[in-house]
Formats: sequence, C-alpha cells, structure tokens
Amino acid sequence: MSKLVGIWGRPYVDLSPFLDTSCFPELDAEISRALAVVETSYTGGTLKWMGVVAPWVVNDGYRDAMHVIEGLARDELAAFVSLGDDPDDVDLDDPPAFGDETDRPFTLAQMRWLSVRHGAYFPWKACFHLLENDRWEDKHSGSGKEFTAAAREHMPKTVAFVESLPFREIGRAVLFGIEPNDHAPAHRDTEPGTTLEIAQSISFDPRGGKGLYLRDPDGGSHTRIDAPVFWFNDMDYHGVLAAPRFRYSIRVDGVFEPAFAKRLEAAHVTRGRAPGS
Repeated sequence: MSKLVGIWGRPYVDLSPFLDTSCFPELDAEISRALAVVETSYTGGTLKWMGVVAPWVVNDGYRDAMHVIEGLARDELAAFVSLGDDPDDVDLDDPPAFGDETDRPFTLAQMRWLSVRHGAYFPWKACFHLLENDRWEDKHSGSGKEFTAAAREHMPKTVAFVESLPFREIGRAVLFGIEPNDHAPAHRDTEPGTTLEIAQSISFDPRGGKGLYLRDPDGGSHTRIDAPVFWFNDMDYHGVLAAPRFRYSIRVDGVFEPAFAKRLEAAHVTRGRAPGS
C-alpha cells in the first residue's frame, strides 16, 4: 500500500473533472513558440545542498552546484564569481551561499559554467516565471505581484487561463521545462509534519506525458501522474522521469477560492475520514 501523505487519502487530486482543459492544444502551441524567444533560466541545481532530496538520490552521482562551489580552489571560485552580479562584493575567503532561496541567485552564465566546467546538474533548464515570487515562503501570497511583461506579451492565452483558475490569490506561476534525457530528482518541498495544511496549488500539463511521479518515503510505491491538471501534496517526494523529448508543466501556487476548496473536499473526502488522512 502507498505510504504517500497524499490528499484526502489519495495520491493526488485529478482536477480535470472540475476545470475546462479544452484550450490545452492551443496553449501548447502558444507556449512552444514563446519558449523559442523568451529568456529562460535553470533551476534545481542545489536541491541536495538544500537537504530536500530523497535519501536514495543523495549519492546518485549527479553533482549539486553548491557542493561543487564549496570544493572549488580559489582561482576556480574567482572564475565562478566573476560571472555573477556584483563580483567585487564577494569575499573569496568567506563566500556566501549561491543559488535558489539565497541572497545570491545564480546568473545564467554561472550555471552554464558550473555545468560545463564542473559537471553540476541542473534538472530544469527551461524555467520561466509568469508570476514571480521572492521567496518560497511567499508563494501563496499575491500581494503586490503582477504577471511579467514577457508572459503577457508572449503567453497571453496562458496567462488568461491561469487568471481563470479558482484562486482567491496567486503567489507564483512557474513553467518548469526539462530537456530530452534529463530527469528531475525525487525531492519534496515541505517537510511532513511541519504544517497541518496542504499547500494549495494547481499544476497543468498542456502537452501531456511529462512523466511527473510521486514516490513513497522509503522509495517503494511509484505513482505516475497522468492527469492534465492536478493538485498534489508537496510533502511527498516527487520528480520527473527521463524521456527522449522536451517536456514541461506549469505550477500555480496560491489560495483556492473557498467555494472551490469546499467542492473538492465534498467530492473526495469519504465520510468519517479527516482531510489529509
């Protein structure tokens, strides 16, 4: 039996019965063209250093970017720093942390150098923020946030779809694209037991077949998500299988409209079973 935390006793919630996905072929065409011209970035290169990957991933041979940086000789560290913003502000004798969720995000040049020179692995090499968040902790708050000009210019139909989703507020909307033969390592975004609430989000895969999966904490049961639009519990280990083609999905984090949340609960909670059990 599955040991996933899940949602209401299920591995994930298929939202396709509740949301109209008939526009997905049109969105896929728009997004495909947009990705040819918008500026994208890498992400996910420091998941091991952040301590969020599954135990069986830690020693899989794929090098974590911060682990690479921590082992650099001074001249190599200087080369890395020179490719970043404000290199003169970095003390080479006491360098800060770099990358996701730090005060020193990588530049694209730094990520490419770490990858080419030292074999650091960045799972997602086509990351694009339609709506930016500053920190992980604020991904559910829409206060003061707007969709980027690039998203509105190059993905207007996609933005309109995201805006139509049943959120009271949206704190983040991110496209995660993964290159052919790459994979996303099993990781979890929230430590089980740190909160009683399930983080509310909607992910959608307009093209289909991304290969997102959920995995038990002991590495056992493997659940693939094939729904075109869904909500999963990010306390569960999740990742993306390798495949011989480019794949992507968009994740939207925020706060559900109360009526929508109640509708989902009414449809999925078995009488007598507590939400999240």
